[in-house]
Amino acid sequence: MLTARAPAKVNLTLRVLGRRADGYHALESLVAFAGTGDSLTLHPGEDGSMTLAGPFGAALSAGPDNLVLKAERGLRAALPGLRSGRFHLVKRLPVASGIGGGSADAAAALRLLARLNGLRLDDPVLLAVAAAIGADVPVCLQPRARMMRGIGERLGAPLRLPRLFSVLANPGVPVETAAVFSALGLARGAMRADTEKGDPTVDSGDPTAFHAALAGDRNDLEAPACRVAPVIAEVVAELSGLPGCRLARMSGSGATCFGLFDDCGQAADAARTLARARSGWWVKATMLS
Repeated sequence: MLTARAPAKVNLTLRVLGRRADGYHALESLVAFAGTGDSLTLHPGEDGSMTLAGPFGAALSAGPDNLVLKAERGLRAALPGLRSGRFHLVKRLPVASGIGGGSADAAAALRLLARLNGLRLDDPVLLAVAAAIGADVPVCLQPRARMMRGIGERLGAPLRLPRLFSVLANPGVPVETAAVFSALGLARGAMRADTEKGDPTVDSGDPTAFHAALAGDRNDLEAPACRVAPVIAEVVAELSGLPGCRLARMSGSGATCFGLFDDCGQAADAARTLARARSGWWVKATMLS
């Protein structure tokens, strides 16, 4: 039995640089990973099926459309004779929530299959299968903070961020990524004035400066996502109003948002306060790295 974590992906920044002629959007995003996430187990030698558990397991199908099984099929098609097995997913992250839950699960499946079959995580076949499943899967394959560019296929070198104490909050409203990009309203071939920046210079000993740099950036999908699901603006406002919150912003295409705090005690207190005030929301204090 092999087990892997599938940590939540958090877009600390997300710039939309334009929309390509093929319809895909060109992005630039600083991505970090949380201490909370799903877990995936592979039982080698059994049939290529899966079972589900966890607080959000009922929101998913264990059928062929599940990204874990898509990852298994994709790698098996690319590598005939691949050893596989039965997967068991404990789903702790909300579904369609902007923190890469499905992509993280698919990436965890690829890591487990790579381990079982003696493949390196930088194997070109593994990377190609990851990219074919979804834009966020390549960055989740080796979950470390880095810049993600293009449509997710261009990854910068891993970054050592300062310790980021965070509260993640999701209002329980699934948000479809396609609807948010539609609300953004960019025509094919339309490019924005922004150009790609270099990888950030990170001084891991100065979190205050890093918070300030993040505050000067943005998530270009936040405004259109708020039009699709107005409750997202409430989540950002609630996080911003918590004592000690340095910055509150939406992750990915929503609806999960994050708040950053100076230490773990502040974050834990803020999470308890928010969970009491919004009992129907998913709220989690965690570290980002």
